Amino acid sequence: MARQLLKVRALTFTKASDMKRIVILGAGTGGTMMANKLVRALPEDGWRTTVVDRDDVHIYQPGLLFLPFGQYREEDIVKRRKNLLDPRVELRLGEIDRIAPDENRVVMQGGDSLPYDVLIVATGSRILPEQTQGLTGVGWKETAFDFYTLEGALALRSALEGFKGGRVVLNVAEMPIKCPVAPLEFLFLAEAYFTQRGIRDKVEIAYATPLEGAFTKPRASAAFGDMLTRRGIDVLGDFAVSEVDGEKRVLRSYEGRETNYDLLVSIPVHGGAEAISRSGMGDAGGWLPVGKHTLQSPTFANVFALGDATSLPSSKAGAVAHFQSEVLFENVLRFIADRELAATFDGHANCFIETGYGKAMLIDFNYETEPLPGRFPLPGVGPFTLLEESAINHWGKLAFKWVYWNVLLEGKELPLDHRMLLAGKWS
Repeated sequence: MARQLLKVRALTFTKASDMKRIVILGAGTGGTMMANKLVRALPEDGWRTTVVDRDDVHIYQPGLLFLPFGQYREEDIVKRRKNLLDPRVELRLGEIDRIAPDENRVVMQGGDSLPYDVLIVATGSRILPEQTQGLTGVGWKETAFDFYTLEGALALRSALEGFKGGRVVLNVAEMPIKCPVAPLEFLFLAEAYFTQRGIRDKVEIAYATPLEGAFTKPRASAAFGDMLTRRGIDVLGDFAVSEVDGEKRVLRSYEGRETNYDLLVSIPVHGGAEAISRSGMGDAGGWLPVGKHTLQSPTFANVFALGDATSLPSSKAGAVAHFQSEVLFENVLRFIADRELAATFDGHANCFIETGYGKAMLIDFNYETEPLPGRFPLPGVGPFTLLEESAINHWGKLAFKWVYWNVLLEGKELPLDHRMLLAGKWS
């Protein structure tokens, strides 16, 4: 009821004769959700919603994890962006050169510009493998791979199919990264994959991470670290990679440590969009600073951001973008209606972690509270278990793909609070 009342107030703010424009940069998860939510909430004769992206290819990024193991096909995770947007949303394809926030316009490469009254930045993140010395040199896409791109995941699939044994090293170059649990998922799935192929005894698996342990949150790190140990996966903590020697197949750290590999899986350095950096609006990594709880730029009142593009200390993951979209949707309408913004985003993150053998774990946390055991989403009932392996969690992970395409991107309501709730959890 409160949201509907807010929507009505927002609609009365704009006169039909005074066309205004919301421009959304990025047609990934966050940008698509916001466009579909807002185009339904704002009057067509008063507001135009435009989404800008470089191409018409939308990738279900959680599916990239499954491609190397042959569990998904390319056509399962790739769709046209245009088909995922409400027909009333204008999709503009092209490269963004920069944002001119003092002039309220986005400048495209080639010189065209898009004026805006409200700007939403959802440009995501990009991998920068070239920033690690030697990574993209000898052996790149032959003995060293990523799985954070479609091309990388497909190349890694071919390599795994032909792998007969040896040392597999997964390395995280530095934080932050997109989907912080994905490296752990890959390790667990790889261990199960080699076991099911009957060659586990011929494969060493190691995890070289800049973190002290397996994960950023202490309780979850302990749980994941114990699982890695039980699976015979070595953890090389505090490993800050300095270079990759593709000829010798050696990974080196700044502290002088070395580890050899036969197959290297790299989670490369991540950065924000180049357009953010060119605009002088981002931090050193190209991430856009916004209010921790409102998602509004502290410098430009009509600029907002969500998803991987922000500098917030929250996970760069699709579930986080979903929870942010609930807050941002209301705050954009509040801004349009000249009302005080709601400071209600609490950093909520919710992640399924594939652990192999038809099971998965689930974690639920926010800025202040680390993952706790319990049941989710119904207190005491579940059906999902927190910080515990179960088959139902695995099926929940797989079912999310359908939810993503048919509910989440369309901006429909999910029966989940955007805030982290302590009901059903215990310490």
